[in-house]
Amino acid sequence: MSNPHEALALARLYREGRRYWSSEDGQAHWRAERACLGPICENLHGGHSLELGMGPSLTDMSPIRHNIRWAPTAELSEKASALVCPLDALALPDECLHLVIVHHLLEVVDEPHRLLQEAARVTADDGCLVVLGWMPLGLGGLARLTPGRRSRLPWRGHWRTPAKLGDWLAFVDFRVERVDYCGFHLPGSPPTNAALETLGRRHNVPLGDSYIIHARRRSRLAQSQRPRLRLQGTLGGGALGHATRVGGAVPEPSRRTTEVE
Repeated sequence: MSNPHEALALARLYREGRRYWSSEDGQAHWRAERACLGPICENLHGGHSLELGMGPSLTDMSPIRHNIRWAPTAELSEKASALVCPLDALALPDECLHLVIVHHLLEVVDEPHRLLQEAARVTADDGCLVVLGWMPLGLGGLARLTPGRRSRLPWRGHWRTPAKLGDWLAFVDFRVERVDYCGFHLPGSPPTNAALETLGRRHNVPLGDSYIIHARRRSRLAQSQRPRLRLQGTLGGGALGHATRVGGAVPEPSRRTTEVE
């Protein structure tokens, strides 16, 4: 994302995403996802969390009070303390966050593998990586067949199944602990039916519009001892937007992996 053209494209995508998530349909999906994500967030503890996405914050119920929000440019950031950087080069130390949320970005960014690698890199050993995506087999996936929809959010991009993303997470040494489904509704209506949402979530039917993957780092047989950088002193307050990235470069995924959608 160091290319100025790519940075401008990401800023345009971010603006389009904001418009969708502020719409009636987007708000309905956001409420359904927030309700489903709540039990995960409520059981997490730690110093810092990060949200990578274009919609409103999903983690206001989390005991982790220092929540960092990402933005592609300073002009689009909600707060002075926002993390402003490319998605493929997060300006944060390794393994410094106890919760990282990737919210409907893997479908639309140019290099989803790089984004997932960066999200995994900054997640602590005892932290949680959460990925929210659109379910290809849900009603929203069927709605993509309508002519002209695939050029607009949320139907644009590559929708992947939780199983596919499970393979991607295994590549970055994470394991899927649970997959939850949400956004249940009748054809032609947004997910506002509380009874249908409750029934779908109770039985975790894989037919909702969205899925939430809860993943953690795999146990390591031998962990190298290395200094752990703290965000408390170096990245507190307004300095978050100017954080310095540390550690070596993240290796590129194998050619075989990147060609699979």
